[in-house]
Amino acid sequence: MEMMEASLLDRLNSPAMYGIVALAIALVVAMCVYFMVKSWRAGVKVGMDRAVLRKAIVSSATFTLLPAFSVLLGVVALSGSMGIPLPWLRLSVIGNLQYEVNVAQIAATSVGLSGLKITEMTPQAFVTIALVMTAGILGGALLCLFTLKTYSKKLSGKPRAAGSSKKTFGDWAMVAMFVGMCAAYIGSYVGQAVQGSWIALLTALVAAAAMAVCEYLERKKHMRWLENFDLAASMLIAMAACVLLGRVL
Repeated sequence: MEMMEASLLDRLNSPAMYGIVALAIALVVAMCVYFMVKSWRAGVKVGMDRAVLRKAIVSSATFTLLPAFSVLLGVVALSGSMGIPLPWLRLSVIGNLQYEVNVAQIAATSVGLSGLKITEMTPQAFVTIALVMTAGILGGALLCLFTLKTYSKKLSGKPRAAGSSKKTFGDWAMVAMFVGMCAAYIGSYVGQAVQGSWIALLTALVAAAAMAVCEYLERKKHMRWLENFDLAASMLIAMAACVLLGRVL
C-alpha cells in the first residue's frame, strides 16, 4: 500500500506536471508584468507623480505578498493528497483557499472517497477532483468576459449630487455581497461550534479583533501606513491563533 501511495504521489509530482503548471503560471506572470508596465506608462502620461506610482507599487506588493502565506499553507495542506503542482496552479491563478479545499473535499466524497486521503486516491479520482475544482471556478471568469462591461455601468449608476446620501445600486450590491459572505462563513463556523469544534469560530473572532485594533490605530492614532497591512496582518494573526487553538483545544 505504501509503495502504491508513493508511486501515485511521484506521478502527481512528476516533472511533466511541474512543467505544465510552470508554463501556465509563467503566462499569467507575463500578463501581469505587461499590464503593470502599461499602467505605469499611462500614469506618467497623464501627469501622475512618479513617487505616487512607486508608492502604489510597493503597497500593492506588500498587500499581495503577506496574504500569500495563507495560499502557501493551502498548497501544503493539499499537497499530501493531490501533489504540489495542481494545488500550486489552482491557488496561484484564480483559485481561492476556502473554495479549493471545500470543493476538493466535496468532489472526493462524491467519487466514493472518505476524504482527501492519499491512501484512497486513484488517478481517476484525482482527474475528477481536478476537473471539478477547475470548472467550478470558471463562472467568475466567464461572467467577467460577457457581463462585466454592462455590470460596471450599472454599478456606477448616475453621479450623486454633492452632499447627497442616496446610495447607488453599486453601494447596495457591495453591502449585500459582504453581508452574504459573512453570513455564509460565520454561519458555517457557528454550526461547527454547535457540533463541538470551536476553532473556526474563535479564529474568526481573533481576526475580527485584530482588524478592529488596526482600524482604531489608523483612525484614532493616525497610523495611516497600517492601511497597507491591516488585512494581511489580521490574516497572519488569525492563522497563528488557529495553530495555538488547535494545540489547546
